Amino acid sequence: MTADPTGLYAHLATGATTVCRAWALRRSDGVTLGFTDHDRAFSFEGIRFKADSGLTARAVQQSTGLSVDNSQALGALSDAAVTEADILAGRYDGAEVFAWLVNWADLSQRVLQFRGSLGEITRGAGAFEAELRGLAERLNQPQGRVYQRNCSALLGDVSCGFDLETPGYVLKRAVEHVDQRQVFRFARFIGFDDRWFERGRLIVQSGDAAGLRAFIKRDRLLADGTREIELWQSLAADIAEGDMLRLEAGCDKRAETCRTKFANFINFRGFPHIPGEDWLTSFPSSSTVNDGGRLRG
Repeated sequence: MTADPTGLYAHLATGATTVCRAWALRRSDGVTLGFTDHDRAFSFEGIRFKADSGLTARAVQQSTGLSVDNSQALGALSDAAVTEADILAGRYDGAEVFAWLVNWADLSQRVLQFRGSLGEITRGAGAFEAELRGLAERLNQPQGRVYQRNCSALLGDVSCGFDLETPGYVLKRAVEHVDQRQVFRFARFIGFDDRWFERGRLIVQSGDAAGLRAFIKRDRLLADGTREIELWQSLAADIAEGDMLRLEAGCDKRAETCRTKFANFINFRGFPHIPGEDWLTSFPSSSTVNDGGRLRG
């Protein structure tokens, strides 16, 4: 259903309006939730907007220029909509937010009033309050590239170009033993060297923690042949034996690792030959070779 903002403006000009507000939250795991302050549910753009969801929003503060648009979303915590468990698990962190003004008598008459992301979320007494941040908020983040020896890309992203689905770089395994949601132990890994997954990523694919992901701090082959995976931070939801995990190989961002482990040096996004801080304080010395040749071996 194509949006018709002109039709909505004409409807508003009549003075007898049938309008409501609709919001959509799109989480990083792909789940999209729709809400409306109308008394009946409706759908457009492939999203079902539920009524009586307990979600409301304050007036959106918008401005010209590069000032950040902002608002707040207020709502009740319920199993049918936004749950406390999902907030605690971080599933709404940075979620995309869309807000429309809609003529509920003719859903094609609508206009997108706000687009942004969820900021800080606070909860308590069966309710939550979330800050809504406009698109200009991204301009407040540091931009640019750092010139350094290590690679600046993330393994598998567009800049890196490495296909993580290449055999030997991903392992799918059921949880065998977990301690404090942070340390995982497995009977054995076949075909994966010690520390292969260190600095990689763990993604939970089933169970209460499905969709959560964390970076791997340590991957060790123990003396008894078992394998231990430790995360930098514990997962924000319970995980049980039998839940499926996806383990992705780790990269320490060094040029040598890119060349030997991933055979991807052509896409290396670092500067391995850039002088270090020790070169800034160096000075000529009669005890060194000064023949005009290169200083690096």
